[in-house]
Order: sequence, then structure tokens, then C-alpha cells
Amino acid sequence: MEESGKRQTAADGADDGGLSDLLARNRVWADAKTLIDPGFFKRLVGQQRPRYFWIGCSDSRVPATEIVDLDPGEMFVHRNVANLATPSDPNFAAALEFAVDVLKVEHIIVVGHYGCGGIQAAMAPDRDDAIGLWLAPVRELYQTVCCTPDTNADRLCEHNIRAQVKALAANPLVVRAWAQHASLTLHGWVYAIGDGLLQPVCSPVSRDPDEAVLVVGAS
Repeated sequence: MEESGKRQTAADGADDGGLSDLLARNRVWADAKTLIDPGFFKRLVGQQRPRYFWIGCSDSRVPATEIVDLDPGEMFVHRNVANLATPSDPNFAAALEFAVDVLKVEHIIVVGHYGCGGIQAAMAPDRDDAIGLWLAPVRELYQTVCCTPDTNADRLCEHNIRAQVKALAANPLVVRAWAQHASLTLHGWVYAIGDGLLQPVCSPVSRDPDEAVLVVGAS
């Protein structure tokens, strides 16, 4: 009878595309967290107070909090294809406003990754669909700034990260925060899926509240 029940559970898991397995894994994860730290979830119920706002790619191989070994609640995360900081995108604009004005984050980190499908698509012939429209800024960057014989997808990825940091530095929400003497620094990093390591691709950008000028730190 027990064996029959196991076979039925396996069959149910197959029928729902493996979703029941995700629910089972969730319970194991929650139980393990509680065993190690009984107050873990109770602390998460309170207001989140992250110091970091991560702007990353939607790629499933780049889990933001996991690759920097942070717990939920320690980093506010926004992800989209090719990690764009497009001010006209209401989703991104809302996330940035919440991060800067409500959470008062101290660091905004744009994180691209090598082997990015969005970057590769931007180097391919243009396409008349949602993907083509979304990647238009990256394609323009490739065609006007980076389209040289030695530009490959990894170099374009790095150029795109720098371009997004530059866009953030000019974003009215960030400029306003700096004008109000907020402690806020912008960063551009790239993640190598092959070895799991992050590295800066540009110097940090901040504003000295006493001097009211942009201060670029060492890379």
C-alpha cells in the first residue's frame, strides 16, 4: 500500500510538470533554515532594510543573493533582459524610486554577465518584436560605439554595464538623492558564469555632498 502511494505521488509530480517537487523542496528549505536559525523568518516579516540595490539580468544562472552569499532581505533586486537601467521603463523606474527614496540604499550595482543571450541578440540582425524593442539601446550602443572588429559579446557586455552606470548617474532620481546629500554610490560589475566570480568593469561613481561634483573612485 505504501509503495502504491509513492508511485501515485511520483505520477502526480509528473502530471504537474514537477511543480509538486518545487513545493516539496520549498518545505525542506524552510525547515532547514528554521533548524539552523529559529528566528530567521520572523525577522524577514519586519521591514526590509537592504544596503544594496542589484540591477541584474533575468538569466536563471545569475541568482543575485546567492552569488554574493546574502540572505533574503539583505539586497533589493531588479532583473531584466541584459540588465538595463532604462528610465522610460515603468517597472525599472518604480524599483529605482523605491530603492532610493524608501529603502535608502547605499549602493546601486549594475551586474551583467558573460554569455548573455540578450547581448548576443543585440549583435544579431534587428527583429520587429518585443525583444528587438527592448534591446534597442544595446543594439545602438553596439552599432555606434562598439562595432569594431575586436568587439565580441563579452566586450559589448562590459560596455553595456558602463553605459547603464552612466545612465543611472544622470537619472533624475539619483541626481535628486545626491542633491539631498544621500550616501549613494553606483557600481558596474560583471559575473563570469564559468567560475562564479564577480569583478568591477568601471570605477564606482558617487557625489561628494560637500563639493557637489561627481567623484569617481578607483576601480
